[in-house]
Amino acid sequence: MPDSWDRVTIEPQSVIAPLSNAAVFLVLTVAPGTEAMDRARGVIADIGGLVRTVGFRDLGGRLSCNVGIGSDAWDRMGRPKKPGQFRRFGEIRGPVHTAVSTPGDLLFHIRAERADMCFEFERLLLDALGSSVAVEDEVQGFRYFDSRDLLGFVDGTENPTGGSLPLSALIQRDEPDFEGGSYVVVQKYLHDLAAWNVLDTSTQEAIIGRTKADNVELDDGGKRKSHKSLNTIVDAEGVEHDILRDNMPFGRPGHSEFGTYFIGYARNLWVIEKMLQNMFLGDPEGDYDRILDFSKAVTGTTFFVPSNPLLESLGG
Repeated sequence: MPDSWDRVTIEPQSVIAPLSNAAVFLVLTVAPGTEAMDRARGVIADIGGLVRTVGFRDLGGRLSCNVGIGSDAWDRMGRPKKPGQFRRFGEIRGPVHTAVSTPGDLLFHIRAERADMCFEFERLLLDALGSSVAVEDEVQGFRYFDSRDLLGFVDGTENPTGGSLPLSALIQRDEPDFEGGSYVVVQKYLHDLAAWNVLDTSTQEAIIGRTKADNVELDDGGKRKSHKSLNTIVDAEGVEHDILRDNMPFGRPGHSEFGTYFIGYARNLWVIEKMLQNMFLGDPEGDYDRILDFSKAVTGTTFFVPSNPLLESLGG
């Protein structure tokens, strides 16, 4: 039986679509006034048409786009209801490091197997939006060898699979008006590779919580919690809660820029918020994530990704 991904372009808002080899992360703000918002609403409601325009040039390129809407922009759209956990990204000021909060009304997570398809889609998208928006952040991501980040470790190992994937990443029937949507948090991290590479491999592994060569999970051994442990969220009933990460490395060696673009999709926004609190405040408090000594968060924004039918309705 042929793979359905190979027969058609991927529907917009397919949060759980396969991970891609290339991506663009585009964060925009919408200009003041109803005219600008109406234009932006019209474009995002018809995002499927733009995906088909570019995607049908090469179905094997698997072009897709997820559109996220910021809390303030959602309010400006005058929608009668709002997802229960939908709120702005709140700054987290830890003892040493800060998770900053930065502007963003619209997020476009553009994915494909070919970087040129991402480029063409973004070009046509920005042409359609015109002066109604301003670009706050734009990152071109790429798959790095066997899904490693630029620190040299495999990224995304703990992503849910099978039936647990939609249960972790998509809002369920407990919010029927927003079922099939997702909360998403994005952060751009810049790495100090020179300082990181001074560390010996065993120290790096203790910080991450996995072996570098073969990605085997390590115990913290009663010492300070690793990045892996701080991002493992278990509730009072002993239930572990997962999110879907579609992180991508990015960089410009000529500018000494090396980074990871974190993007986490979740059924429950509080799960991502708890992960970030553990990282920046520490667990126990003060024992922050040591990866932050080498990776600085320079952006932080929360969005709601509506289901495709709900997205299409926004243009009416």
